[in-house]
Amino acid sequence: MKKFIKASYIFIVLAFIYIPIFILIIASFNSERVMGVWGNFSLVWYAELGKVKDVIFNTLLLAIVSATIATIIGTLGAIGIYYSKGRAGKVVKGMSQIPVVNSEVVTACALVMLFIILGLSNRSIFGLYVGHIILCAPFVVLSVMPKLKQMDSSLYEAALDLGATPFQALFKVILPEILPGIFTGFMLSITLSLDDYIITAMLAPLGYDTISTAVYKALAHATEQSGKTIPIYRALTTIIFVITLIVVLAMNFVSKKKDADGKREV
Repeated sequence: MKKFIKASYIFIVLAFIYIPIFILIIASFNSERVMGVWGNFSLVWYAELGKVKDVIFNTLLLAIVSATIATIIGTLGAIGIYYSKGRAGKVVKGMSQIPVVNSEVVTACALVMLFIILGLSNRSIFGLYVGHIILCAPFVVLSVMPKLKQMDSSLYEAALDLGATPFQALFKVILPEILPGIFTGFMLSITLSLDDYIITAMLAPLGYDTISTAVYKALAHATEQSGKTIPIYRALTTIIFVITLIVVLAMNFVSKKKDADGKREV
């Protein structure tokens, strides 16, 4: 009976999460614009993805660039926190965790006020990228820190004793050991950037749209022109979901293969 209750609970949770996604995927193949009306099976909305190519390009460029910079900053920050001794390290570690639990609205409003105080435009490409980097970097720190704790802390000192420079020890000893955490932080940063709406809406230049802001405008201000793009985003959402699913399955496959190889060596 307990197994049945546990299985039912898991099934309900998964159904609650994935049924809306599956409905959206099915609707992406509907020739009608209205989801509640089924016309014919069609790929027309996939064929019209070119109409939102600028939005897709803006979103991907913003996600990749901000995630790359955030990963570099977050990785170096995590290494610095890990090797910091005393109260300073604890203070910096605590401060790095505040943006994770902090509301995005607070971060966005704080950045807007900061840019105004500095005499900078609160709506610019520079401010938008800064906002996304600030959003993503703390999550990279959280992803890298566990890998640093799993690593033998004496490896760095041993590399220095063997004649390596601090720069060589960083790139040849530490980074290879924490590479899975770095990759996880990078993928998480891309996901956060792709998903973000609040920071983008408050800092992006007028007329600059990512997927999140474009979808909101299409739904909230459904004019005749913007309403025509709503079904296209169903197709785009389906593609994003499929790509995400492939990446997750590939990561699990590689992880299981490494575990199997490790057991064989033992």
